[in-house]
Amino acid sequence: MPLGIQVLSRGIVFIDLAIAQIAGLGVILAYSMGLEPQGWAVQAAALTAALAGALLLTWTERRWPEVQEAVIGTTFILAASGALLLLASNPHGGEHLKELLVGQILWVNWARLLPVALVYAVLLALWFTQDERLGRTGFYLVFAVAVTVSVQLVGLYLVFATLIIPALATHRARRARLAACYALGAAGYALGLAISAIFDLPSGAVIVWPMALLALPVFACGARGAAAR
Repeated sequence: MPLGIQVLSRGIVFIDLAIAQIAGLGVILAYSMGLEPQGWAVQAAALTAALAGALLLTWTERRWPEVQEAVIGTTFILAASGALLLLASNPHGGEHLKELLVGQILWVNWARLLPVALVYAVLLALWFTQDERLGRTGFYLVFAVAVTVSVQLVGLYLVFATLIIPALATHRARRARLAACYALGAAGYALGLAISAIFDLPSGAVIVWPMALLALPVFACGARGAAAR
């Protein structure tokens, strides 16, 4: 959530899609080399790709800040098309692509969740204690690590929705914005998981919709409050 607020304020909304897709490209490349899908080698490949992408985008923001959003979009397209090319001859390519996009949130076990929770705790501590010292490069690297560990749990679509939708809905809030973001995200996940279980639909794709629908009245209230002032 803090990263989503920062992304929105920097005007680089699609960076999470680009970094997540680059991490996914690393995962698919590892699959293509015959590595174990849940092994550490795949995680290392994803993280290496994401960090390389983050450093590249740090450099382009410094060099061409006026076109950074276009560069991010181009990077996303290149990574996405590269992933499709790598999966073209893979008999399980469609399954791997679906997992990358919508994730497998219902099948995440404690063995996978605990290391990710530890990474999140370290990143949050770093963010809240060293925010001013991180700078541009630090922000991109922290973002790359967070997105990499997230996309393999919940998928690319849900990573984007979780980062951007709550931040967008509360962008006019003056107090307790972060708490409102967390509450909105938690409510969206809870409602989405319930709908997914009842109708037997892909959880990652379903959660995006309740989160967006719950965000609408929050956004509207914020807009009305700003107009009244």
